[in-house]
Amino acid sequence: MPIGEARMLCPNGIFLPGDYAYYEMLSRSFFGFLKNYSSLVEAASIDEGFVDMTSLLTKEKDPMAKLVSLQQDLLKQIGLKCSIGVGPTKFLAKMASDMKKPMGITVIRRKDIKKMLYPLPIDNFFGIGKKTAAFLRSKGINTIGDFAYEITENEPDMRKYFKKRFDYYVESINGYGDDIVNPERPDPKSIGHSQTFMTDTDDYDEIKTVIESLSQEVSDGLVKEKKKCKRLVVNVKDYTFKASSKSLNLMEPVFEADDISKMAKKLFADNYSGKLIRLVGVTAGNLVPFKDRNAQMSLFEESDYEEDKTQVLIDSLNRKANKKVVMIASEALKKNGN
Repeated sequence: MPIGEARMLCPNGIFLPGDYAYYEMLSRSFFGFLKNYSSLVEAASIDEGFVDMTSLLTKEKDPMAKLVSLQQDLLKQIGLKCSIGVGPTKFLAKMASDMKKPMGITVIRRKDIKKMLYPLPIDNFFGIGKKTAAFLRSKGINTIGDFAYEITENEPDMRKYFKKRFDYYVESINGYGDDIVNPERPDPKSIGHSQTFMTDTDDYDEIKTVIESLSQEVSDGLVKEKKKCKRLVVNVKDYTFKASSKSLNLMEPVFEADDISKMAKKLFADNYSGKLIRLVGVTAGNLVPFKDRNAQMSLFEESDYEEDKTQVLIDSLNRKANKKVVMIASEALKKNGN
């Protein structure tokens, strides 16, 4: 549940901050571990992924023992428990993975669908969100079995409501559909980070420090993706849980933490109402690659990318030193008034 809701239910509780850098490190270790078993690994979230193990498991005399070995090795090497779902499609594999946590292994074949999936609540259907589940329950569709019946017997009405999603539901419930594991990461449309304060605050110095930290995380993400941003968004959630955001379209695309932090703090300050806030976020949008000619504002386009690479290196060195110890000569001269 959201930490704000938890705090209202348990006002005397002790709330500890998350260590997102540590989570990301574990995530990288987790997916790196999976690649020892297959080159076809597709991340579905920070701690969940699809793995095509067809070629490996078909050679095994005891495939289940191999999966048990995978679980134990992951726990031993990285310290993470995991549940495993096996199926002929991503949908069935995902549904199976949720059945026995934290260290279970579940196999769902097409012939098992009615027995294993039909009795489950409609909320458990992978691909159906809370609002859709609530709508279906209002129509008397409480289980996945009820849903399977309705999409077969009342196809015109269901297709009219679900539109493009209807075919996904039909294929999924019959054990067909997407079974391709795509290891290529999708090109990000935006890169953002947010932080919830331990207690609601109107302390601008505290808020400013968090914005600076978030700006660094966004900058790190941009560098990792080799992107610049042409739009900046600052999100705020106040003590009443009301969310708002302000954005700024940039004349020149940026990726450096100092630039992002400076603009994000100004954007926040110009629009801050003085209310207690519980969350602040910084998001870089309208991303363009370093090489994108539309991102270059200079006539000397071919040299701009080399300048970007130099700046990435400088930014990396400064992050390691935890202060600005390296800068390009023109910036130093400008700083000294020359």
